[in-house]
Amino acid sequence: MKMIKINKVKKAVALMTVGALAMSIFASCGKKTENVTDENGRTIISVGSWPSKEGQEKQNMEDRKQKFEADNTEFVIQPDNWSFDLKSFYAKAAGGQLPVLFNTNFTEVSQIINAGYGADLTDELKKQGIYDKMNKDVMDVVSKDGKVYAYPFASYVLGLAYNVDLFKKAGLMNEDGTPKQPKDWNELAEFAVKIKKATGVPGFIFPTANNVGGWIFTSVAWSYGTEFMKKDGDKWKATFDSPEAAEALQFIKDLKWKYDVLPSNTFVDYTEQFKTFGTGQGAMVIAAGDMPADVRSYEMNPDSIGMMAIPRGPKDHVTLMGGSVFAVSKGSSDKQIEGAIKWIKTAYSPDLTEQFKENKEKDIKTRLGNNELITVKSMSPWNNDSDAVKYERELRDKLANGNPNHVKLYNDFVADLGDCKLHPEEPVCAQELYGILDNCIQAVLTDKNADCAELLKKANSDFQQNYLDNLDY
Repeated sequence: MKMIKINKVKKAVALMTVGALAMSIFASCGKKTENVTDENGRTIISVGSWPSKEGQEKQNMEDRKQKFEADNTEFVIQPDNWSFDLKSFYAKAAGGQLPVLFNTNFTEVSQIINAGYGADLTDELKKQGIYDKMNKDVMDVVSKDGKVYAYPFASYVLGLAYNVDLFKKAGLMNEDGTPKQPKDWNELAEFAVKIKKATGVPGFIFPTANNVGGWIFTSVAWSYGTEFMKKDGDKWKATFDSPEAAEALQFIKDLKWKYDVLPSNTFVDYTEQFKTFGTGQGAMVIAAGDMPADVRSYEMNPDSIGMMAIPRGPKDHVTLMGGSVFAVSKGSSDKQIEGAIKWIKTAYSPDLTEQFKENKEKDIKTRLGNNELITVKSMSPWNNDSDAVKYERELRDKLANGNPNHVKLYNDFVADLGDCKLHPEEPVCAQELYGILDNCIQAVLTDKNADCAELLKKANSDFQQNYLDNLDY
């Protein structure tokens, strides 16, 4: 549900009728087309999400294009400013207007695969030496029946971001610059109370809107033992009308009414949660490793940003794994698939080439120029022993612009999860589920007498009837 740099949460949710129509149109489509070339005989690779705004990001892409075309004279890169969202995606797919290469989030991969929109990349990934270097946990997300349908370029696990300055004032920092780690959700609530008492600032931020609240809530609820859905024969059944889910929702309710540690604003979407954090109006927030990019516009001192592991739940220690991928549109020629993979590799590769080093150094220096903390080391889509992973992490250490101990607990967590389980996002209708759960969260934060079990009973029924019962795959 996230990418570099693409929002974790896709706020545009596709209408099911549009999605069903697009699926039916494409179910029988997808044969390879003839190779598409320009007047010079070069194979055209149209690339989506091309920056439209003048600036360093666009210039970096233009420089990358120029070098790629010089090194790979049989290909030409064609910029396309369209960026993925489900609603426009279905319309473009139906009209055959998708770029050859587009990017999206882990959440959408299963829909793309099941609807037949993505090309099979398996053979080309093997030919270009990528297949065996992929992180196996990530590969599971982008594969079906032994075939790989997307090229992962970013992955993440959720952790806990914290404001170093507020932690210091509450006596929650150790002498070595690491924070005290809340071992479970109850201790997180206790930390939040201490922070508010010491500083007057809300100790914790929990999102509630535009699917973000539901997205974050799933990770909390899994740690309480919640199962949101399961396959029953060829049908999906909603299963979160359960004591475990009610207990998790009660915890969120208690943050407001028992502990009083949340901001007064009860409509908190993705932007608002990081605005609150980035302006020092909240001390902790559940976030992924690229969180520093989300707060840079608020001029937060990089050295005031810290990260650590996500707390444990009463039943399990679990965190959500998400990420971003490139997909090649179905119908692209074999030559276009070859060129698309080669283009991706210039910026996202397990191999340590000179071009990769040049692009990665540009990227990190651009982030430094934006006053973005660079010491956080997110989960990689590649094996930990790949040369590219080692190079990037060493480069971040060399150019560090913050105390590395402020993020040490998160970096150590990512490097060795211990008994913490990685949990991918829910397999079908994830965005629709998040929206329904948003409503439950808003209800318990605005009504002290809200009944968690009753809210979830209705939500479970609505999710089943309005979404799962309408699935045709």
